[in-house]
Amino acid sequence: MTAAFTTTAPQPPEQVLREILELGGLDGSRAEAVTLTGQDPVLPSSFAVGSVAQTTIAATAVAAAELWRLRGGRPQDIAVDMGHAAIEFRSERYLTVDGQPPKNPWDPLAGAYRTGDGRWVRLHTNFAHHRDGILALLDCANDREAVQHALNSWKAADFETAVAERGLVATMMRSPEEWLDTPQGQALARQPLVSFERIAGSPTEAPPPAERPLAGLRVMDLTRIIAGPIAGRALAAHGAEVMRITGPHLPFIEASVIDCGRGKLSTHVDLRSEEGRRDLTALLRKADVFVQGYRPGAFADRGFGPTEAAAIRPGIIYVSLSAYGFEGPWAGRRGFDSLVQTASGINHAEAEAAGTESPKALPCQALDHGAGYLMAFGAIAGLRKRALEGGSWHIRVSLARCGRWLQSLGRVAGGHDCPEPDETAVAELLEQSESGFGSLSAVRHSARMSETAPAFDRPSAPLGSHPACWPD
Repeated sequence: MTAAFTTTAPQPPEQVLREILELGGLDGSRAEAVTLTGQDPVLPSSFAVGSVAQTTIAATAVAAAELWRLRGGRPQDIAVDMGHAAIEFRSERYLTVDGQPPKNPWDPLAGAYRTGDGRWVRLHTNFAHHRDGILALLDCANDREAVQHALNSWKAADFETAVAERGLVATMMRSPEEWLDTPQGQALARQPLVSFERIAGSPTEAPPPAERPLAGLRVMDLTRIIAGPIAGRALAAHGAEVMRITGPHLPFIEASVIDCGRGKLSTHVDLRSEEGRRDLTALLRKADVFVQGYRPGAFADRGFGPTEAAAIRPGIIYVSLSAYGFEGPWAGRRGFDSLVQTASGINHAEAEAAGTESPKALPCQALDHGAGYLMAFGAIAGLRKRALEGGSWHIRVSLARCGRWLQSLGRVAGGHDCPEPDETAVAELLEQSESGFGSLSAVRHSARMSETAPAFDRPSAPLGSHPACWPD
């Protein structure tokens, strides 16, 4: 596929929502009953980021409402305002604890640099081992000027390849057309936005009546950076019992832990040890959903890939997130939202629309947040499939495929003329709660549901606050 992404006006959100619902086997006409208010631009961007926010959040709410109906619940009204949804897609920006924002997660070296051939690359150095690996590759000091001097001797494509060979994270900026011409861009064309694969047979499991859509359903959240934690938070908002599981040795981003920890239990499990693998197996045997965001194959190496998980817990709904998709030469590469934006032409297109030369990022990490809600949607749709058809299901979502979808939705004329949301508008969307970190102010969930209003039953807690077992 070599054709450029569409530059026509964005599709109506109702049509976008219909298409998402149909991906999960739901009745697309349900989109017509959802009240979708607002229109792009709601954030300064030439892309329909507001529509992506609104429709992914709405799709998750519709899926939850449909599962609740299977449990004996009543039909209900659903509404999502685009402006509120867009703010929720930047929820980590507005978080405060005891009136103070969390520590800035961005490392001083992170960002865009020119290389010797005049092209741009973006570095992601927020984790120390990624930063130190880049510095070792460049053989330079921990200083932006030193990094720039070292990159003056590199061609961008050569640097990107060398980084990937070392398991580090940086990408070269491409135009959308260049990305579509790459083997990975072509591989993404063959992958659905959300894929559903029945990986093993098992009896149907119809969840009993409950007051909330996901009440009594257990979710293992083995993710760390924005997209996966967003998925777990969305499932918690609809009543699931979500356990955040991470190794005590792994780095984390404080703002994401606090913001995305709402509604969750949190435990430490070290998969490097036999005890940790036993703990994870015990949790899995009683779980309904397993969410993981590691590189393709990484969990299979530990004995917890989709097939292995289905053998341990027949009927498991296994949700996988990758950076660049599950097929193609980049399938195994590490990546983050900002790097996918750079590699796939989004930064280039935004820069052109804004009249700037250097890479220009989206006004929110839309690939992370969008993928997170698509993961939650896929998990709920998978639970519905299990209730109706039985089986263990593997759901797959990727940041790059989410980016391709964003680019396919059309462009917003004059999008960069949209002002940033003012403080008053944001303040009206915040909710206050106590947490394990202090007094928390955070963006409330933007989906409004007349019968099962989304809410968080547990306060955000520090990592490892709970034992590695499900509450009775």
